[in-house]
Amino acid sequence: MEVILSQDIKSLGKTGQVVKVKEGYARNFLLPRKMAYAATPANLKRIEQQEKNRKVQEEKKKQEAQALAEALSKVSCTLSVEVNDLDKLYGAISEADIAKALEAEGFTIDKKDIVIEAPIEELGIFEVSIHLHPEVTTKIRLWVTKK
Repeated sequence: MEVILSQDIKSLGKTGQVVKVKEGYARNFLLPRKMAYAATPANLKRIEQQEKNRKVQEEKKKQEAQALAEALSKVSCTLSVEVNDLDKLYGAISEADIAKALEAEGFTIDKKDIVIEAPIEELGIFEVSIHLHPEVTTKIRLWVTKK
């Protein structure tokens, strides 16, 4: 039996994909839980329309991410931290610290999107990557200074 998935299912496929499954699996598991629906011509046409809408939304999100990346590439954040006598930080700079610094600059970035290649444990200037979209990544300059 062919069904159209209404959500991502790890062992079967992604949302909107037409997959062939055993009739009992579809009738007893997928259809009652609204995880899929029958692959009728009307449903196939509806899924095509949803796919077009999803692509338009995805393109819009990508353009917004590119605009944000352009603005972020010009940003330089400064973090003032406490250091010991040898100018070493008491702890490493975390993604949350960088997110707070960006918020002070007027940008709301989730800490999960910030990628630190190596731990920042000393004073200096660092390049930090930010993943805004699966296809859009930008770098910001981070200045770590003494309080």
